Amino acid sequence: MISNEFLIKFGYRLGRGGTHAARTMMLDELMLLFEHTSPNTVHNGYRDEVVNLNILGKPTQKSRQLTFGHLVELYGLDPAIPVFRVFRKLWTLDETARPVLALMLALVRDPLLRLSEAFVLAKAEGESVRREELEALIASDEPDRFSAASLKSLAQNINGSWTQAGFMAGKVRKVRTAPKVTPTNITYALFLSHLEGLSGQRLFSSHWMTLLCCSPSELEALANSASHRGQIVFLNAGGVKEVRFPGFLTAEEEQWLHE
Repeated sequence: MISNEFLIKFGYRLGRGGTHAARTMMLDELMLLFEHTSPNTVHNGYRDEVVNLNILGKPTQKSRQLTFGHLVELYGLDPAIPVFRVFRKLWTLDETARPVLALMLALVRDPLLRLSEAFVLAKAEGESVRREELEALIASDEPDRFSAASLKSLAQNINGSWTQAGFMAGKVRKVRTAPKVTPTNITYALFLSHLEGLSGQRLFSSHWMTLLCCSPSELEALANSASHRGQIVFLNAGGVKEVRFPGFLTAEEEQWLHE
């Protein structure tokens, strides 16, 4: 596996804190922001749209700045960050893929949201997802870290993000649902697995593949479709798989994978 030093360079956020202590993954705000910007927009361009032009309709200057800060924490909003640059490119290709794409990048960038991944994915479709269960899970490692009110808010925000992405349904009573997964989602999942040091068949057994809730044959079919769309190069001969990501990384970024 690649070292944490290079994961951080690719755009991963490690540590203990995260945006979900205050907000969900903010899918509506992200969609509106991207409607007013292009994949080539730089960090200051995003800031100008949110803080100066107030395209998200926030009531005060402080709320605009806070919103922009949360969006940066969750997504990066800078084409110099590889995980964001590729995400932003894929976003333009497939509207249906967007909720799961946003969740994937939020998982990359928010350690608090990552705490819930195994818990949510262990739930069967149709099974109830109780906020109190998630609170207990989060509190189990560090019982004194969050107050009861903070723990409730955090669990609500986390459940809200999984709901926005299509993994849950319901307002008060949450139940586990199957998300809509497209070839674009598997493109990003394979890319993230690649950044984490996997290759060949191992790409298809990463936790990102588990996230997509598809069978091995479905994952392979999605990868074939992504390849036919020109998003990736997927070769599969005699059970030996190879995936290439032309144009995803710069030469310098590719070198990070080999250091």
